[in-house]
Amino acid sequence: MTIIFLSLLIRFPCSSESSIINEKIIPMGIKKIIAIASAKGGVGKSTICANLAYSFSKDHSVGILDADIYGPNQHLIFNIEKLKPKVIEVEGKKKFIPLSAGNIAINSMGFILDAAMAAMWRGPMLSGAIKQLMESTEWGDLDYLFIDMPPGTGDAYLTVAKDLKPDYAILVTTESPLAIKDTIKSKAVFTKLNIPILGYINNMSSSVCPHCSEPLEEDRGLRDLDVEGALDLPHLGSIPRTNDILNFRLEESTILFVSTYNALKNIL
Repeated sequence: MTIIFLSLLIRFPCSSESSIINEKIIPMGIKKIIAIASAKGGVGKSTICANLAYSFSKDHSVGILDADIYGPNQHLIFNIEKLKPKVIEVEGKKKFIPLSAGNIAINSMGFILDAAMAAMWRGPMLSGAIKQLMESTEWGDLDYLFIDMPPGTGDAYLTVAKDLKPDYAILVTTESPLAIKDTIKSKAVFTKLNIPILGYINNMSSSVCPHCSEPLEEDRGLRDLDVEGALDLPHLGSIPRTNDILNFRLEESTILFVSTYNALKNIL
């Protein structure tokens, strides 16, 4: 596995999980950190994160930390996968300058990991990589930093939740019974760590005709579930399946996030 900053930045911890410090790792210029999370993979967490950041960037300074070490995608969504962040020296330490996509500052594990290789790292290595990525990025002044969380509730997930200590979390689910059950697990983790959950987003809640953009009728069957009742969290919005979201056309899909954005602004 090729890691472009292995010799420059990362010093992986060699002891067990008990060596993790419980201090908040936050550059002073970041006002609020919001974790976008889902215990279940494949529910569209990364596209939700990208679209929320894009919506907020219209009126605020915004960044994205792609901490999904197993499958980083933000560099792909923003079509900057061929670029690499610059490394500079600040007070004797190597620092990343995040790439800029529109008005969004982005740093991702995708810039670091070999695109053809999987991250076959043990817990301490995962934790060290994520913490170094956050600490070693010169974010500048941001109103909001969105963290694209790794799926699950394992070491990488706990590192973000405990060490980076987000101010808030937003959970992403679908109407699948399995996704809902796993989202309840995410809720339990954030609750245990005393990280407030703003609510949940129901992704892929319906289909839209690719030709006329009208909603398609569906036989909901078993999918007609009481998601809000099951999660017992505020419903921040439902996002349909559309070609604009599928093809990462962020400007075109912004309209789908207007109500969610307004709901979040009223909370924040």
